[in-house]
Amino acid sequence: MCVESDETLSNAAEEKKLVRKIDLYLLPTIWLTYCLAYIDRINIGNAKIAGMNDDLNLTSNQYSICLVVFFVSYVVFEIPCNLILSRTRPSIFLPTIMFVWGAITCCMAAVHTFSHLVALRFLLGIAEAGFAPGVLLLLSSWYKKNEQSKRFGVYISAAVLSGAFGGILAGAITESLHKAHGITGWRWLFIVEGAATCGVAIIFRFILLDFPATTNKLSSAERELALSRLEDDKVNSMRQDSAHLSPLQAITLAMQNWKTWLLAVGYMVIVGSSTLSYFYPTLVKQLGYTSSSTAQYMVVPIYCASFVTLLITSILCDRRPVLRAPAISLLLLLSTTCAVTASATAASTARYILLIFLACGLWAANGLALAFAASSFSALPQDVRGVSLAFVNSAGNLAQIYGAYLFPEEDAPRYLKGFVVVSALCGLGIFVYAVAGVALKRPLMLDDEACSQHSRRTEVWQVRNKWKSWHL
Repeated sequence: MCVESDETLSNAAEEKKLVRKIDLYLLPTIWLTYCLAYIDRINIGNAKIAGMNDDLNLTSNQYSICLVVFFVSYVVFEIPCNLILSRTRPSIFLPTIMFVWGAITCCMAAVHTFSHLVALRFLLGIAEAGFAPGVLLLLSSWYKKNEQSKRFGVYISAAVLSGAFGGILAGAITESLHKAHGITGWRWLFIVEGAATCGVAIIFRFILLDFPATTNKLSSAERELALSRLEDDKVNSMRQDSAHLSPLQAITLAMQNWKTWLLAVGYMVIVGSSTLSYFYPTLVKQLGYTSSSTAQYMVVPIYCASFVTLLITSILCDRRPVLRAPAISLLLLLSTTCAVTASATAASTARYILLIFLACGLWAANGLALAFAASSFSALPQDVRGVSLAFVNSAGNLAQIYGAYLFPEEDAPRYLKGFVVVSALCGLGIFVYAVAGVALKRPLMLDDEACSQHSRRTEVWQVRNKWKSWHL
């Protein structure tokens, strides 16, 4: 009895030590990479109010097109990128695409026409398409279900803080480097931030972990422990001798899973509403700030409050994973209330405070939604899980295509249409996650059922493939 107790304590200590080591390798690299990715993605908003609109003679509709074209290519290439990632090494694939999108961001400093800007934003979407779904697959392949909310919270916090840092950084770059070497401030913004991304990508090539069965950063004993603890938690992870499904098989199995569609709709609602972040500088400036840099700095409190809310909800929901879906519904209820109230008032101070609470609800819901999806798909084969997570993420980003048109300049200063649409989307999200919380209240039973179904289908495909090979 005593021996068993000592052995259990020893195993728990080894597992805790392993999780700390995984965290040390994964979380800082993923956090900084997403921070840079998000800055490179939204810095067009800072460049817009720093002079890009005037220099390129962009209309409100043309600016919206520049936002939309990024998400078109981003959405299209997410699933193919995750199919590639599941068959390669994340430590090579992710830093490579990171270097590419950093280089594209630098090139945006050289644009002189609307068409050039659109072309580069389209290429930027292709380059970034593999990062977010790749991170979702990587995190879900390393952590148990009750460990995922905090890790996804850390991941999403990079976007939150990069919004804050992006405003400060944009203000500092555009002011201090304006006209340096004859280059305007908004062009320096793309050069500095793109070059930083390229430099970090080179470093991360030697730091980032691969999947548990293939990483060379851990010993063989640590890799085995990483795999066994996931199997005990019914998290499906590829081993060295595991066979991959074909891309068509993985896509078919993912699309036949009702959870994929339900959670895709839920995440689409959240991310579609979060398109608001592209307009934070514009919305804040409309509150009466005449200086562009002041408007950028006043965006910072919005992101800081969202960061605190995100971390608190992530920690609490890892203690009780069953609360993730109800918590998402409550956070979206907060955002709905704030959006409705913001559309009904013109008082600048009140709208600024409402904007803060609205962002808090959306960002915290975003992190929990990813953890909820990852744990719901945890028992699926890695290839299928990769497609499912990529589809959920791409559906969310698909919503940003129409979200880019929610706050046109002609609707200033109230932006009634934008706030009404955001409140309607959040209202739909409340319903979706309430349904998901009930439908997935017995996740282990459903995961076991999913596993057996996928195993049977996989066996049928394997027999079919063997039959074809025998008759060739």
